[in-house]
Amino acid sequence: MHHGYEPFAQDDPFPAYAALRSESPVHFDERVGYWVVTRYDDVKAVFEDWQTFSSENAQAPVRERGAEAKRIMLDGGFTAYSGLSARVPPDHTRIRKIASRAFTPRRYKALEPAVRENVVRLLEDLLSRVDRRGDLVADLARDVPTVTILTLIGADTSQVATFKRWSDSRAAMTWGDLSDEEQVPHAHNLVEYWGECQRLVAQAHEEERDSLVGDLVRAQREGADISDHEIASLCYSLLFAGHETTTTLISNALRVLLAHRDQWDAVVADPARVPAAIDEVLRYSPSIVAWRRKALADAVVGGQHVPAGAELLLVMGSANRDESRFEDPDAFDTTRPNARDHLSFGFGIHYCLGNMLAKLQTRIAVEEVARLAPWMRLVDGERIRFGDNLSFRAPVRVPVTWEA
Repeated sequence: MHHGYEPFAQDDPFPAYAALRSESPVHFDERVGYWVVTRYDDVKAVFEDWQTFSSENAQAPVRERGAEAKRIMLDGGFTAYSGLSARVPPDHTRIRKIASRAFTPRRYKALEPAVRENVVRLLEDLLSRVDRRGDLVADLARDVPTVTILTLIGADTSQVATFKRWSDSRAAMTWGDLSDEEQVPHAHNLVEYWGECQRLVAQAHEEERDSLVGDLVRAQREGADISDHEIASLCYSLLFAGHETTTTLISNALRVLLAHRDQWDAVVADPARVPAAIDEVLRYSPSIVAWRRKALADAVVGGQHVPAGAELLLVMGSANRDESRFEDPDAFDTTRPNARDHLSFGFGIHYCLGNMLAKLQTRIAVEEVARLAPWMRLVDGERIRFGDNLSFRAPVRVPVTWEA
């Protein structure tokens, strides 16, 4: 029935996805309690129909929180809620409209020189190593988007390691498969993380801040209908979504391009090809392979009856390789004309607000590696492991080497 599909195993889920699309495109998986949806048209249709398929479960823990984790979070005053992805209209519409005023091309343009400077600094440090060995996740991709989002929000950029620790806990607690005991340290981290989000909002009330939080607090003062708790919740979301998936996108873009040497050489020769290459990476190896929705009424998905109250797992990682949409879908091809049709940023009212920022940073990272280290190559590229997770497909390490 499962056709080799293991919901939390991310090393190579693509053969199982293909089998599911062919044999059981919409089926109930009792191991996780979700209806698993794997074909492009079905995934897109569910994303589009937000009235029937609510996003309210998008941030719910996959595994019930244990008693001790619940106690820690309750005692710690943890009341964080999704910034946008799990909110539903009219709240979602109201908050997104205000938040999108802060996500402006002006802010991105202002960030670009600092992003490039940061990428170049990290790469020069890496390339100065005498052993000519590195890990693109730890040495480049982890820091770049974290520093960017901390700068954007107005948080302390010297605290990258702390924010990454909190983010790891958020991913584990929401989308991981943890025992009650394993949840305990993560629960403590989430309490700290939420405390910092609230502190940032309080600070922006006390002093003028040229930051996204500052923008939102000013908007509130000028009459925008957004509460401090909602601003802190946006921080809680952005301080995770704003870097975790971009770390993965940068890692995957370099990993996949370096593994396809002819296409890497083409990008090195012509950097104007980088944006198209990034769209194909998003299709071929997305940071997020599955996202959740809840049916508010009886519905039919891909010819399958789904009852009201059912929870759905939309497998974008499978939809992006649907033969009916993409020719030769398992081939990585940076000249693919319809690569941008991928569903890796979702679709509809919840389409990822930070998609331009993610692509901007990945473009800069690829351009600078191509310029400074065109001869870089993977070490044991076929043995790269991906962390176990229901939704996120992130390489643990991307080992590389280079000649002098």
